[in-house]
Amino acid sequence: MQGQIVKISSSRHVVYSNGCYYNTIPRGKFRKDKLIPKVGDYVNFNDKSLVIEEILPRKNTFGRPMVSNIDRAFIVTSLVNPNFSLGLLDKFIAHMELNNIDVVICLTKIDLVSPKEYEKIKDVMQYYNNIGYNVVTNNDLLKIKELIRDKTNVFIGQTGAGKSTLLNKLNPSFNLKTGEVSLALGRGRHTTRNVELYEFLDGKVLDTPGFSALDFSIYKKENIKNAFREFSNYTCPFKDCSHTKEEECSIRKAVNDKEILESRYNSYLKFYEEASK
Repeated sequence: MQGQIVKISSSRHVVYSNGCYYNTIPRGKFRKDKLIPKVGDYVNFNDKSLVIEEILPRKNTFGRPMVSNIDRAFIVTSLVNPNFSLGLLDKFIAHMELNNIDVVICLTKIDLVSPKEYEKIKDVMQYYNNIGYNVVTNNDLLKIKELIRDKTNVFIGQTGAGKSTLLNKLNPSFNLKTGEVSLALGRGRHTTRNVELYEFLDGKVLDTPGFSALDFSIYKKENIKNAFREFSNYTCPFKDCSHTKEEECSIRKAVNDKEILESRYNSYLKFYEEASK
């Protein structure tokens, strides 16, 4: 039979197939081949012996958390406590882009900033919207539900940004644990321990402990530009332009002309330096 791993707890791999849940174990050969099943994996399994026999090809995959086959990422971004960070937002977006995952930016704690501060943030968010990203707030529940539909979705962001709180607002039956933000540290306490995939609105939602290994060294420098979708609107005079120091670079000119957000370009330079040769 074919199904999808929806939860892994110790050696138990819960597979959902045709409306039923099966407590399975992976075949021993996986360990020998260093093949690790992940939540989100589509698998072939034996419904009699309850052994996972094959992991089907993945659309994308991550190591921390151990998840795969994600369609859309909601980047939950708080405006305060933890503080709003364009650099961190770009980091999440870049990793999603490099793994062919659609991005939705979700702002939380908007009631904790002044109207003037919020207007400034909205101006910046308009830029992200203009280059093709959906931008919502945690009050836009109907729009978020529509975006969840028919997709495998993951909610990511800083600890304490309100991921589990938002999921509980979308569906109280999730009953996910939430935690307060530490005033001393200025960041939240981890409340999500396990990775689990929930059926919701003809789609699926992953709740995770957070993406803790967002490392650009696994990518080549030449590929980092692909994480910045607005760059594709410009053509440089030379094909191998790195967009870092070349005098006739169209991207650098667009930054100077304020067509590309300077903070986005600064994020690009940082990630470019972190990438492998």
